[in-house]
Amino acid sequence: MELPLYTLLKSSPTPRSKLRPRLLILLICLPSIILFIYQHLRLHLSHPPSPDFALSAPRNPAYLIKAKHGAVATENEICSNMGVDVLKAGGNAVDAIVTTTLCIGVVSMFSSGIGGGGFMTVRIPPTSPNTSATHYTIDFRETAPAASNATMYVGNPLAAMFGGLAVGVPGELRGLEEAHKRWGTVEWSKLVDPVVELAKGWKVGRELDRRIHMDYFKDLMLKNPDWSSIFAPHGTLLTQGQTIHRTNLSRTLSLISTHGAEAFYTGPIAESILSKINATGGIMTQADLDSYRPIVMEAVEGRYRGRKVWTTGAPTSGPVLIHMLNLAERFGGMAKGGEGRTEVNVHRVVEIMKFGFAARTKICDPAFNDDPARMNEITEQKFADLIWANITDDRTHPPEYYNPQYDVPIDHGTSHSSVVDKDGMAVSLTSTVNLVFGSQVMDPVTGVILNDEMDDFSTPGVPNAFGLWPSPYNYPEPHKRPLSSTAPTILENADGSFYLALGGSGGSRIFPALFQVILGLDWGLDIGGAVEFGRVHDQLYPLVVDVDDVYPERFVRGLRERGHNVTLSDINRVAAVVQGVMMENGTIYAASDSRKNGIAAGY
Repeated sequence: MELPLYTLLKSSPTPRSKLRPRLLILLICLPSIILFIYQHLRLHLSHPPSPDFALSAPRNPAYLIKAKHGAVATENEICSNMGVDVLKAGGNAVDAIVTTTLCIGVVSMFSSGIGGGGFMTVRIPPTSPNTSATHYTIDFRETAPAASNATMYVGNPLAAMFGGLAVGVPGELRGLEEAHKRWGTVEWSKLVDPVVELAKGWKVGRELDRRIHMDYFKDLMLKNPDWSSIFAPHGTLLTQGQTIHRTNLSRTLSLISTHGAEAFYTGPIAESILSKINATGGIMTQADLDSYRPIVMEAVEGRYRGRKVWTTGAPTSGPVLIHMLNLAERFGGMAKGGEGRTEVNVHRVVEIMKFGFAARTKICDPAFNDDPARMNEITEQKFADLIWANITDDRTHPPEYYNPQYDVPIDHGTSHSSVVDKDGMAVSLTSTVNLVFGSQVMDPVTGVILNDEMDDFSTPGVPNAFGLWPSPYNYPEPHKRPLSSTAPTILENADGSFYLALGGSGGSRIFPALFQVILGLDWGLDIGGAVEFGRVHDQLYPLVVDVDDVYPERFVRGLRERGHNVTLSDINRVAAVVQGVMMENGTIYAASDSRKNGIAAGY
């Protein structure tokens, strides 16, 4: 009988002649073992279970906000209110998103911050009755440093998660400044200064309390002086209601208020950040910071049941969201006024999701793509026609049925904010530092927490557990932007009026969650109900449908009857989190997902 591996290694009497083949087997299997550990860490650090995880745990409270003039939906009530304050003072949606995003980076630093990047979609309302709104996206995704290469993490995948080598060139401030220069109306410093004051001290909220007390981060918070000085200033972790100070970050933001984004990318702030990155194993240079530019372009357009859909293009999953909506539109029973949420329609949701994840394997940074047709076809109706013919109502199928081309990384934690103002200008913005607390590198001088966005690239050399090889479209290259599951989206009614600004956080769960919220609105729910309703999730690998434990039992049973491997999970775990604002009959409604204790605001 073969001995377990640990017994093999402990058993000294084993003759060398027998041990050598076993050691050879161990060496052959070692890459797969390392990959398993790496993927396990990625999954749990992006969505670690809550400390009070239990299927019977009470649900976080949810709030539906009604407003007349404008609304802001974020994952933190402080930031939602700060955004509304900007609107009340005469600012527009772009002005509000600047303050809101910087605020989130202060109080929800585990998700977002100026050491990271992201994407936004902006709706500029018509300037006269005879014109239409215009729609733009700004890609302020982090880029790979110039010294990056495809094999930089081969044999050392954890270096893409932790330490300076994991850090991509931050883009958030360049993106916010670009939006403000084009469409903002309030002086930059007036938008930043409230966040400067906030960073000097505020009360720890429930979500931050939950994050810093997770077992994964206790050593970081208690034993690393860069972090303990903020989160455990007296030797014990701060708790909800206690005052937390990010004094050095406040000073950094003050310089940014006075001098703009340039203060971050050059001078003392840049020097300090680069010193910390390189002291922890990184390769970033001043030239990398100097060369960073956000990308502004027209939004990707789609149609869904008479409405226009505007979203971000590659390297995001906005095209995949449009593809999934194209598929749903082909089922009459899934339409507004149709059958609504039934057993077969929930099954169709999962099947559409699986085809969506297969399409996602084609996406990469378009600047590094030698086959434009491969990505462009994703949003086309004729592509949806081909896929729709393969959706079966009576059963699900193994992953190869959906024809994924490659394996792609499971990307990670983010923050999303949605804003609409009195004139119908709307912004949907998703920002991130990637894993919870990013690369776990904080520059103590500037207070900046640095991203680990390099982990969203694929690493060549080892297939996943099902034999699917990593995507060469998404290997690291100098100045390349990694694949993202984000899809900040704006929808308009058939007459061109504003309908919905929507987006989410939660890595690979983002675009499937947005898809389900849009369907929920069609199925008779208001924006609060659609955001709060339980969700299903299947991304081909692993072979499981993850279902919120509040999902109605008859639909869960219907999935199992069609062959789905269903696992129930706590509704309050950190999974996909959606924030949305919508207009209906002259009233604005806003909802922030209770899964992350978010609360929207309006006036």
